[in-house]
Amino acid sequence: MNDVVLTGDRPTGPLHLGHYFGSLANRVKLQDEHPMYVLVADYQVITDRDLPGEIQRNITGLLLDYLAVGIDPDKATIFQHSAIPELNQLLVPFLSLVSVAELGRNPTVKDEIAHSSQQAVSGLMFTYPVHQAADILFCKGTLVPVGKDQLPHVEVTRLVARRFNERYGEVFPLPEAMMGERPLLRGLDGGKMSKSRGNAIALSAGEAETAALIRKARTDADRLITYDETRRPEVANLLTLAGLCLGREPRDLAEEIGYGGAAALKSLVTEAVNDFLRPIRARRAELTESDARRILAEGNERAREQAIKTLQEVRTAMGF
Repeated sequence: MNDVVLTGDRPTGPLHLGHYFGSLANRVKLQDEHPMYVLVADYQVITDRDLPGEIQRNITGLLLDYLAVGIDPDKATIFQHSAIPELNQLLVPFLSLVSVAELGRNPTVKDEIAHSSQQAVSGLMFTYPVHQAADILFCKGTLVPVGKDQLPHVEVTRLVARRFNERYGEVFPLPEAMMGERPLLRGLDGGKMSKSRGNAIALSAGEAETAALIRKARTDADRLITYDETRRPEVANLLTLAGLCLGREPRDLAEEIGYGGAAALKSLVTEAVNDFLRPIRARRAELTESDARRILAEGNERAREQAIKTLQEVRTAMGF
């Protein structure tokens, strides 16, 4: 049986270079190798916040970013969480398979609760891993590209699938986590790269905006540029970013810059990033919001057909 890939993003703002090198580039490769579902996880926006924000604008922007980097709607099914009611109905039987204690021990949920902007933890946040299990299993997903922090969620999905199969009969495959091989990109301030922290370069950012963000990036006072992740993490991060954009080793770039200092480093990074993003920006400029809406509608239709089929299998297996 051919593996099925499930991946996606929450529409909370524009995608950035961290997303590209962390997951988007791999998705473009995977869509040529496996059937792939790409989830616009709009319902999951309210897991850790009270309001979804500018949700429609963010969904459109997400679609345009996907298309600009090369995700092909003829190869990948791009769909919207809230448009697939049958997918979300799977949450009810799945919740019956997981104990409250097991949900409470999930380390990723603990961390997300600690960093939540909500005044009180919602039931949706607490059951987030089971909701993700529904996302993965509705399409019989077998490969789930994740970062290390998402591994516990995949384990919950495997637990749900295994218990359902044991209790009601074989319906679901056991998905496997697919870990990325790219180096971690930090934000331009040295912290975790995040849309909300303003320390990331959006794929949709213009050349002048990109240059301004890189000028503000943290470095240090040493004029000799070296690649040292431990002692000089901010400098190493900029070298890594340039290396990813140029397809070169960060240490080689550091040797070329030598005593040029932070100014030469930032100049190199700016040129590398703008050159890299230029074709992505050009493709994005050719797309319209109506293109995004049409592609999402078509993907929703395909995803819903699959969700209806899976939900019927679940009902039949359970005796409903």
